[in-house]
Amino acid sequence: MIVHLVDGTYELFRHFYGLRRFNKGMDQPFGAVIGVLNTILQMIEEGATHVGVATDHVIESFRNDLWSGYKSGDGIEAALWSQFHPLEEALRAMGVVVWPMVELEADDALASAARIAAADQAVQAVWIWSPDKDLAQCVREDRVVQVDRRSKQIRNAGAVREKFGVEPLLIPDLLALMGDSADGYPGIAGIGRVTAARLIGRYGAIENFPPTVLGERRELALRFKTLATLRTDADLFTETGQLRWLGPARAFASAAAHLGDTRLLARAERAAIRAPA
Repeated sequence: MIVHLVDGTYELFRHFYGLRRFNKGMDQPFGAVIGVLNTILQMIEEGATHVGVATDHVIESFRNDLWSGYKSGDGIEAALWSQFHPLEEALRAMGVVVWPMVELEADDALASAARIAAADQAVQAVWIWSPDKDLAQCVREDRVVQVDRRSKQIRNAGAVREKFGVEPLLIPDLLALMGDSADGYPGIAGIGRVTAARLIGRYGAIENFPPTVLGERRELALRFKTLATLRTDADLFTETGQLRWLGPARAFASAAAHLGDTRLLARAERAAIRAPA
C-alpha cells in the first residue's frame, strides 16, 4: 500500500487563491473547502486507500516563542481563515483521518505520520503531498517521497539532492543558513542557498562547523535550525490501517448540504462503492 499524507493548510490556501482568479473577489463561504474535498476525492478515485490530512488548527506553534518574527495568523484574510475549521469537520465527516495541530504545525504532523508509516513493513511507500521545502527533510530514498502537485513531480532523495544540493537530513541546516521568508526567519546575513550548500557539503551539520566559520552567529544559526527542524514525535496513530478510507460517515450528507454542494456526497458514495475491498 501507499500512504498518502496531505498538507491540508497548503491545499486550503491553494484552492482559496486559485478561485480568486475566477470569482473577482466574491469569495464563496466554503469555496476552498469544497475544492480540497474534491482534491481528496480525486486522489481516492485514482487509487489512494490510506489517507491522512494535517491542518493548522491554530497558526501559531511553539516556534513563535523561539523567534518573534516567525509566521503567525496575522495577515490571513478572514474569508480564508474562516474555512480552516469547517475543512477539518468536513474531512472528518467524509471519513478522512484529520490531524488538527495546535502546539505543533501541520508540517510536524506530516513528518510524524511519515515516520510512523515508513516503519510499517506493509507500506510500500509514503507520499507527502506538499511542495513545502521544509518537508524535503522527511524524504528517505524512494520510501518516503514528496509530491509537488503544481509541477507534477515526485521528489525522492536523489531529486532533493539535485534541487537543494544537500542530503534530505541536512535540509534544516540549509534553511537555517539561507533563511525561509515563508516561515519568517532571515537566515544568516551574507549566506545564500549556494554558499549554504557549499558549507554544508564541506563541514556537514552546523554543529560540526569550525568556530571561525560562523563566529558569534553560530547560536543564531542553531536557533534557526531548531525552527526549521520538523518534529516527528507527534502521537497521531498506532497502526497504518487506521488511515484506510472506508467511505463517508452519515454526517457527510448534512455536511455537504451545509457547504452548499450536495454533489460531494454522491461523489464520495460512488468512490466508496469502487474502493478496493
